[in-house]
Amino acid sequence: MPDILDEGPALFAGLNVMPKRSTLSEYSCRVDPRRLPPLMDQWHHGIMALDARLGRGTSLDLDFHTIPYHGDRALVEKHYVSKRSRRQRGILAFVARDAAGRTFAYAHAQVRKEGQMDEILHFVDGWQQRTGRRPAELVFDSRLTTYANLAKLHQWGIRFLTLRRRTAKLLETLMALPAESWCTIRLSNVGRAYRTPRVFEEMIQLKGYPEKLRQIAITHLGHEKPTLLITNDLKTSAAKLIDRYARRMIIENNLADAIDFFHMDALSTTVPMKIDVDLQLTLMASALYRMLAHRVGGLYAKSKARMLFREFVAASATVTLSEEQVTVRLGRRAHYGALLKAGYLDMTEPIPWLQNRRLRIDFV
Repeated sequence: MPDILDEGPALFAGLNVMPKRSTLSEYSCRVDPRRLPPLMDQWHHGIMALDARLGRGTSLDLDFHTIPYHGDRALVEKHYVSKRSRRQRGILAFVARDAAGRTFAYAHAQVRKEGQMDEILHFVDGWQQRTGRRPAELVFDSRLTTYANLAKLHQWGIRFLTLRRRTAKLLETLMALPAESWCTIRLSNVGRAYRTPRVFEEMIQLKGYPEKLRQIAITHLGHEKPTLLITNDLKTSAAKLIDRYARRMIIENNLADAIDFFHMDALSTTVPMKIDVDLQLTLMASALYRMLAHRVGGLYAKSKARMLFREFVAASATVTLSEEQVTVRLGRRAHYGALLKAGYLDMTEPIPWLQNRRLRIDFV
């Protein structure tokens, strides 16, 4: 690949040349597993210091993602792959997305079937150890965990918003309700095609959950059957809860971006530890691109990594190395005005692995 022959990435990695393919595909096998959690803890605090919008973890979207494996090794379990609508062999990864920062905040690629439903509890424990507090709100779909685990989240003071699975008897009961039992609400998301759904709210009792839960049945959302939201949040309006759950679907877009640009699904091994290292590096790269988007702002504030790479990163430049400074002189491109506006011309950052030489970006 041309990127492997590029001298620029090698220089800023503190190397004379980029590693060969064999090294790039084997590095994670040589990583001591005990070093990965401390690395991610330091990474979390480091990225927070650079951009406070990343990794705050006030409200998190949760999901499972199956990284497909196309071999026939018996030790690799079969999991559901949503884009193929079937079960196949793969490595199951648990991912959490910071709703405010719009980036992945946590990932774990060593989930087994027997512990899949309890992974949310391990995540909460890990998040508390990392940040010193439990997340305030978790949003996820109906297949992520059990009702008993929802009770544990409630005991820990965590708000949750999830879907309830629809049974034929439940749907029959809802359809038998008189029309006056439903009320029309208006959603604030201006991008919605269906902005005036009808809702029916009630308090319900679920097996495994000791207290009553709030259930919101929703119709006129473009689906043939009603959508059922359940939550322990008794104060927030139904309209805001529906909008909040709709934003959870953006985690699917983040996963698609990670697959498309960071090649998260490019499995080359069945060793879960190797996949976990690669997944953590994907998390780090995703955060760096999101930080770039935040800093550039404007039209690029919500851009995907591929666009940011194409317009700002994949560029030719002249690099001058002196005893005290590394100067990167960029050529002329129409959208470099966004970098100037963001203050990159005035930036002088030290690079620790290059004897603390200061990086300066200049424009032709």
